[in-house]
Amino acid sequence: MEILSGALGISERALGVRSQRLEVLSRNIANADTPNYKAEELDFKAMLKETTREYLSATNAKHYAALEEQPDDGKRFRVPFNSSFDGNTVEISVEQAQFGQAAADYQTTLNFLENRIGGIRKALKGE
Repeated sequence: MEILSGALGISERALGVRSQRLEVLSRNIANADTPNYKAEELDFKAMLKETTREYLSATNAKHYAALEEQPDDGKRFRVPFNSSFDGNTVEISVEQAQFGQAAADYQTTLNFLENRIGGIRKALKGE
């Protein structure tokens, strides 16, 4: 299904990354009362770096030398605004706000993919 991957572009991978981010934020919220738990975050740009490299074409191998770094999984630890006594860095209000934004981003990406697939379906039907 390489033809469909080309038609969907980077949006397919973006949806997967957004899903992973929702999982990380959910884990943070679930561990809000766990002593010494460190809140995690995903860096969207770092996670899509590998995918972006696939879509770039260079006339010279040195043109994208900055992209030849080690793969980055995008996981970062969040620095808390207020420290807690038990070493937990989860701030529930921050996590809930981030989760709401991530859910909206996920839905937007999903709607974009649905529209793209609808366009492909119409093209195949000849409409």
